[in-house]
Amino acid sequence: MGALADTTAGQLEAQDAYLAFLVERRAHIVERVEEACARAGRSVDEIELMAVSKTVGVDEVELAWQAGWRLFGENRPQELTRKLAGISGRPGVEGATFDMIGNLQTNKINQVIGRIRYVHSVASPHLARAIAKRSEGKGLVTRALLEVNVSGEESKSGMSPDEARREAADIAALAGLEVVGLMTMAPAGDADVARRTFSGLRELAEQLRSETGLALPVLSCGMSDDFREAVEEGSTLVRLGRTVFDQ
Repeated sequence: MGALADTTAGQLEAQDAYLAFLVERRAHIVERVEEACARAGRSVDEIELMAVSKTVGVDEVELAWQAGWRLFGENRPQELTRKLAGISGRPGVEGATFDMIGNLQTNKINQVIGRIRYVHSVASPHLARAIAKRSEGKGLVTRALLEVNVSGEESKSGMSPDEARREAADIAALAGLEVVGLMTMAPAGDADVARRTFSGLRELAEQLRSETGLALPVLSCGMSDDFREAVEEGSTLVRLGRTVFDQ
């Protein structure tokens, strides 16, 4: 268990109990996803599950790996750096994949590119161009999702659907950037509004595929409180934090 090995008996007992919780909770989440897929006539193989690890430490990431999680999400570049350094050399976490899911400032781009699988939060053409330029300069192609504020909430970042329609083709043409999908977040506390938000993202993706020829295989939407609605409305990747890690 890497760094987990040098611990007291009491700590090991606590870790074992937490691992058992993580395993049980993952099984419960998978069951809920399977039920949502059955209702929507989808295959569970279409859905990727992300453990959002922004609020936990490296040891918890290692235990989550042991519980079956393989994809993790981070909000801040500095925390991504800490997690990657922390799991380096731990044989129990080899192969862990990280995505950047939080707002990304242009002065933090170099801390992210080349270290993650996807950037989920390309919220503007300006950020897209900045990521593309930095990536191209390093000989990289960064795979990214366009963040779209489908619900129109002022508190949420992202392009409006109309802006995404106007800009998607030009962003996709940037060297150094590969647009692989769309991301959105729904307003909290209203399942019906969440469902409309997710279906709006799906419909936007369908329109962009038709108009631009982009494949857009990834639809990143749905979190701890609304992942079932997201799966039923077409999400291919759900981002789960509290429901994974909190006892």
